[in-house]
Amino acid sequence: MNASLRAQHAYAPTSAPIRSARSIEYDVIARITFRLKRAIESDKFGDIVEALHENRDLWRALAVDVADPDNQLPKDLRARIFYLAKFTDIHTSKVIRREDNAIALLEINTAILRGLKPAGIDQ
Repeated sequence: MNASLRAQHAYAPTSAPIRSARSIEYDVIARITFRLKRAIESDKFGDIVEALHENRDLWRALAVDVADPDNQLPKDLRARIFYLAKFTDIHTSKVIRREDNAIALLEINTAILRGLKPAGIDQ
């Protein structure tokens, strides 16, 4: 290892930067939304089903979180998120049965991302 690399290593941050819960949520939803979008664009049903499964898991986790009485979000917002989780579950089943497409699910996630968007990030 040369002196320059040793210096970079020595002065590199020793821990990851502190991130807010909102920023972590944004990253998780963005990653899942990107996979869903990519699967829809590929038009491969197997890829779509995999992305739908991951998206459904996300929304189920969100529903559990907002159903917790200790959740600090306003009650009205919690109810709307819970409703979206229920819609996502029902609509996902329709897509898997090939009765509908996944565009509405992609649009919901994109709207949520706009609401969570950290300052300074362009979409």
